[in-house]
Amino acid sequence: MHAIFLKGTTKATPLQRVSAGCICCLRPPIRFRSAFHNTVYDALKNRGWKETDSDTEWDFFWCDKEWMSENFDKFRFQPHQRVNHFRNHYELTRKDLLIRNLRRHRRQLERDGKIKEAQSFNICPTTFLLPLEYSMLVEEFRKRPNTLWIMKPIGRSQGRGIFLFERLSQISEWKNDGKWKKSEPVNPRKDKVAEEPHHAEAYVCQRYIQDPLLIGGKKFDLRLYACVTSYSPLTVYLHRGGFARFSHTHFSMEVEHRGNLCMHLTNVAIQRFSENYDEELGGKWSLRNVKQFLITKYGETRVNELMLQIQQLMLKPLIAVSKVMINDKHCFELYGYDIIIDAQLKPWLLEVNASPSLTASTPLDYSFKIGLLDDVLTIVDMEKFLAGDEQHIGGFVLLYKGGPVNEMPAECTTLSYLGTDISREVCLKYLGKKLAAAQRSATAAGRSK
Repeated sequence: MHAIFLKGTTKATPLQRVSAGCICCLRPPIRFRSAFHNTVYDALKNRGWKETDSDTEWDFFWCDKEWMSENFDKFRFQPHQRVNHFRNHYELTRKDLLIRNLRRHRRQLERDGKIKEAQSFNICPTTFLLPLEYSMLVEEFRKRPNTLWIMKPIGRSQGRGIFLFERLSQISEWKNDGKWKKSEPVNPRKDKVAEEPHHAEAYVCQRYIQDPLLIGGKKFDLRLYACVTSYSPLTVYLHRGGFARFSHTHFSMEVEHRGNLCMHLTNVAIQRFSENYDEELGGKWSLRNVKQFLITKYGETRVNELMLQIQQLMLKPLIAVSKVMINDKHCFELYGYDIIIDAQLKPWLLEVNASPSLTASTPLDYSFKIGLLDDVLTIVDMEKFLAGDEQHIGGFVLLYKGGPVNEMPAECTTLSYLGTDISREVCLKYLGKKLAAAQRSATAAGRSK
């Protein structure tokens, strides 16, 4: 048996450390598996959970996407077991399927006469799915001949295979390299994209944001997080934090710089090859710092409106896929959103990641991600600490449960939870006191019987 203390143990989680009172309850240890030996592994060990190498005898498994596609359907889950992906997560996190599902949901709203709501789902730059929509792309070129486009292979990540173009002749060269030749159709609902040479490598082609918001002359995007514990009803926890990822090269739209990926792509996998890469800071600012900087430049009202737009944008793709996602009580998922802001302070969704990078690049990055993961594990609640009505858990706030919840009061000048200066430790301390008080009440009630 395993003694869990809400206060006073060396391996206590933040929730346990700050809780009032000392509650000991005998439970068997949580047995975990992890496909990753990075911050994820550290977060699991920090909770006092016990690692197992058993393929079946585990309580919690932080698996990779390959395990889901290869094993989920044939695995016999016990009622208590949890994994960190939904079966068809790719409906949201594959670039082409995200666009398809947003379009489908938008069309349904239009058929229902909800025109304004349908327009609110236009959250991605103009996008074409290639090779299927190549003729539509050609027509768009004729209408807007001077537009710059970005090509992204749907089956790759970390910037691999991405390139910019502005002439159809550049696409013609790409078409002729054999990637489009195929002998059989590719299943559009298959998790793993076919990579054999005789299959076409599907791409999304998006209008490139040529006027991104710059800080210090450099392009950046935002990596933000949401945790979904159910799609029926849709239950979404928004993380108040996140960070901006900066290019280490001053931004320019001059023709000679079009091929410089270190200028145009901000993910660390690309930026670490830049000559100016900052090993100490990793080219990142916290969302809180970004928000404060923007307030000094644009004013509190405009920036608060921007944060609210981003918060609402993060819900849109989840709502769009909620009817097609296979809900399962064994599943939850932590999503990483990539969002860019243009010079008019309009946010655009670039993609949603089912396996956002949780490897830390700096000590500050590690501190943020270890707290993020610990809060996710508290939300999943393998230890059965929670009462079920909690709305603020560490850095997360319950934002949606079958409908919007926890909307900011009308008198509050801050319209969104994103980037707010609310201490994670304070939230956990409040939650710990609440749980300790509930435990003492239950104990007292039991003694009085």
